[in-house]
Amino acid sequence: MPARPVPEPIRRISPRWLLAGALLAVIGFMAICGSVLLGMRTGDERLAQQMLGNVAARIDGDISHNVELLDLSLSAVAANMTAPQVLNATPSIRQAILFDHTTPPRQFGAIQVLDEAGTVTIDSAAQPATARSFADAEFFKVHRRDPLAGLYISKPMLHDGTYGLVLSRRIATRDGRFLGVVAGMIRYSYFDELVAGLHLQPDDVVSVVRQDGLQIMRAPLDMAVIGTDVSRLPVVQQALAALSGSHVATSAVDGIERLYVWRDARNPLIVIVGRSTRAIFADWRREALVIAGAMGALFLLVLAVLLLLMREMKKRAGIEDEMARLAITDALTGLGNRRHFDATLAREWRRALRANAPLALLMIDADHFKAFNDAFGHQAGDVALVEIAGCIAGHAQRASDCAARYGGEEFALLLPGLSQSQAIELGERIRSQVEELNTGAAVTVSIGVASLRPAAGQRPADLVGHADLALYSAKAQGRNCTYPVTIASQSARRPVQSAVIEAGS
Repeated sequence: MPARPVPEPIRRISPRWLLAGALLAVIGFMAICGSVLLGMRTGDERLAQQMLGNVAARIDGDISHNVELLDLSLSAVAANMTAPQVLNATPSIRQAILFDHTTPPRQFGAIQVLDEAGTVTIDSAAQPATARSFADAEFFKVHRRDPLAGLYISKPMLHDGTYGLVLSRRIATRDGRFLGVVAGMIRYSYFDELVAGLHLQPDDVVSVVRQDGLQIMRAPLDMAVIGTDVSRLPVVQQALAALSGSHVATSAVDGIERLYVWRDARNPLIVIVGRSTRAIFADWRREALVIAGAMGALFLLVLAVLLLLMREMKKRAGIEDEMARLAITDALTGLGNRRHFDATLAREWRRALRANAPLALLMIDADHFKAFNDAFGHQAGDVALVEIAGCIAGHAQRASDCAARYGGEEFALLLPGLSQSQAIELGERIRSQVEELNTGAAVTVSIGVASLRPAAGQRPADLVGHADLALYSAKAQGRNCTYPVTIASQSARRPVQSAVIEAGS
């Protein structure tokens, strides 16, 4: 079958580039939405930090105020216990001196004075005091052992039948001799009442930690962690290292991830308030899901439209390519038509001119074709033309070769880079192959050969004219031959035939 002519590539936007561009646009839009969502999430986190910080500051302020208030009372009692007038006073007068100006709030327990043996000698709630020993209590041991203990806050404990925190100070003479301990209590119910008035969310946590990392209080209450050392927890380490701040961590108690916030960690008791990240970002998650769903739907819609558009573009490109091919193809033979030949000749002429390379052309004409048509009919004539075209196309092996139907029963074969001798040899092979065709009747062709190196001042029409001149000479010499022409003198040489033509025959 004859080789189909290849049209010039049509410049068009590749569907892949269109898809890539659209996808980049969608991805860019999604990135913008992602940035907006991230900003919204950061805003929610900052709002939660501010709100939890206010809660922590409120709790911390209340606890610090009560601790300071009780500490002032303890300090006053400790100072008065070393005054001679107090030591020498009667028990009732001593009671009045020590506690008349120290009426405690209801969250405070009684203030007790313990002697150097740990026995209660003075009790603000009872006169005379009931003698009982706290020599084994932690707070008493700390003060007896450490003269510089200052205000000591015990871990939550049962003291005199009440559960709470014992605050104590050392009583000593001016020369440092240990005289005993003065102790007061903050009832644990105070912390419960304080937290209950805050209207916290179900997963919120309030922790009160001592400066050494001891868990003093936790709401909701969990007795398993009260009084334990939590200084190794990351959030506690952060709180002990920074005066104020926040930290996101997963609780070791219930496994819930929370945002923890604390304020003013210089106080004896550090308040840490935590809220679950699930609650903090609940509204954000809902908005993110809506936006993500809309973006996903938009992405799928754009993708579907793009795929449909790509399909139509490919279909249209295929139709355009086929129309372009048909526009340069001879409908009967499948070879290039005259338009294709003229365009190829012009292109190869310019290329040969730049490279100073030879350009050969074979003009091929079916011999006595009108008589053939009259004798065998036009359908047989069409079959013969198709067979001849197949022979010609079979010798156009290179991409630069151009086989075309020049008009009627005339064909052209453009051969870039071939010298005249090479073109003659190729033309002889075509002529011989056509002669051997089995078409039901003898079919032969006459071939005119021309080859030249394009030079300035010459035109492609010059090559066609030389090949035409050679073709006419071949027909004049009796047809069924390959006839070359000398370009320089335009003088015809003896035709080359398959059978040797003897001089004078």
